[in-house]
Amino acid sequence: MEELLQGLRAVAEPTRLRILALCAHAELTVSDLTQILNQSQPRVSRHLKLMVEAHLLERFREGQWAFYRIAQDGAPAKLAHTLVDLIPADDEAHARDLERLDQIKEQRARAADEYFRKNAQQWDELRRLYVDDAEIEAALRRLVPDDEVGRLLDIGTGTGRILEIFADRYDRAVGVDRSREMLAVARANLDRAGVSHWQVRLGDMYALPASQRSFDTVTVHMVLHYAEDPAGAIAEAARVLKPGGRLIVVDFAPHQSEVLREQHAHRRLGFSDEEVERWFRAAGLVPGQTTRLPGRPLTVCLWCGRRPANDVANDRAASQDRVNARAGSA
Repeated sequence: MEELLQGLRAVAEPTRLRILALCAHAELTVSDLTQILNQSQPRVSRHLKLMVEAHLLERFREGQWAFYRIAQDGAPAKLAHTLVDLIPADDEAHARDLERLDQIKEQRARAADEYFRKNAQQWDELRRLYVDDAEIEAALRRLVPDDEVGRLLDIGTGTGRILEIFADRYDRAVGVDRSREMLAVARANLDRAGVSHWQVRLGDMYALPASQRSFDTVTVHMVLHYAEDPAGAIAEAARVLKPGGRLIVVDFAPHQSEVLREQHAHRRLGFSDEEVERWFRAAGLVPGQTTRLPGRPLTVCLWCGRRPANDVANDRAASQDRVNARAGSA
């Protein structure tokens, strides 16, 4: 009861209600909100602090920036969403705020387009080496039935494309990437696509910003070949899977294209079924059948592992298995 009362007190002010409504539509910084609301940064920061303390908003730091979004879990989150839904669609202040929010999204989109223009040649060179992205995405969707995506985590989310193609299937999605520039691109792309039930976070594949056994589906799409410790990355991905959850790794089969290591920072030239399956088992997952998509010259593989629904694995034994798997991958 006290938690709900704290939430009601925190939002019982016109500007704070406007901020809550804006943060239900996008992840926003203090700078974004001062621009939309035409209010001073200290005042906006005070409002945000109160609502974060009341668990109506979530705050996530990326380097020197902090992003705010409406809370997703708990009683205060339900209260926040209910209050936003009650705001009349024809409210003049809210309508103006949304118009200014659209301008912020357009600015993000222009910045994302500029980033891609600068890097388009490199990306096009890579794409020509393997099968069309649409074929990979279709294979990914076939691996996960509509009613089993649940809560989705995409590791190394890049442009946010995986969050976009599964948007009609998940309850909630989080994309993690270590590049602030790529997170900016992902935000712009997801805003442009009209996807709303997502978050993107700055984070490392070896130390995910997520609690144990909190996701139904985890994807690692074209990321593992950059990893110094692939076994460790898979073990960390498996850590956040719920019992019955599914991990899907999309990457290259073994190849000899040294140019990818020399010019594109790939640490590994593909992976064999045997080593990926060994890493899955060490992480407590049951390997499934590999999907192969032959390309010219690179073949893309989709490896799937499931955490047993009745999983009660001994953490100490699993930890030793992970150490052994890493030694085998060295």
